[in-house]
Amino acid sequence: MDVFQRGLLRGRDPSRFSKIGDCQNITPYFLSAFDNPSKFWLGPNYGYLQPTIDHFSGSWSRESLATHGGFNAATVLSSFWTLVPRPDLCNKDETPAACEIRVYNPSFAIISMEEAWSGDLRKYDHYMRMLVEFVLSQDVVPIIATRAELPDTNISINETVSKIAFDYDIPLWNFGAATLALPNFGLNPDGFHLTPGTVEGNYYFDDSTRMELGWTWRNLTALQAIDAVYRNLTDKQ
Repeated sequence: MDVFQRGLLRGRDPSRFSKIGDCQNITPYFLSAFDNPSKFWLGPNYGYLQPTIDHFSGSWSRESLATHGGFNAATVLSSFWTLVPRPDLCNKDETPAACEIRVYNPSFAIISMEEAWSGDLRKYDHYMRMLVEFVLSQDVVPIIATRAELPDTNISINETVSKIAFDYDIPLWNFGAATLALPNFGLNPDGFHLTPGTVEGNYYFDDSTRMELGWTWRNLTALQAIDAVYRNLTDKQ
């Protein structure tokens, strides 16, 4: 029996997904506009995504208890950080990841961790695997993400993320691949934060100017990844 089906038997809500991540996953930048029809435009090429937007209504703009600026894979597994996002909802002995799953009861979790401990990929790999194993143990389907990277970066996590997805046979949201054709790979001059630095227009997928920006592609490809996983697991082809 696969993870999704076990989750349904456990009472997981198939119309909910959680976000687990760092500053690149916070509202209003990441996914939140899909809960407001006046804030996004799919255009002629991406209209097929609307049923998935409707299905997961409420999850797009929800502020996750396992997402916060400065979080990493180790942080969301440590009860030391549990009370940072919402101390009124989480128990002191819970980790942020455990609190989020208990409170929101999702069937899916989209996981994007971009901090690599100053280049220590062994630590990154270790804690990401721990996080994936925890999410799987909760009968929640993890979708893990690569990141936008400069080709000459000294710290590349994308191969590590791809290997983890392969080893656990879980969905990979290959955001990094989607940025390869963007100006400066969708990154600001600091080589980490995505273009642009504002929210306005990041969800307009028929605007040729916006479609050259990192945040526009982050929101589009995350939506596509959730759509593909949901359709595959529910046979909604």
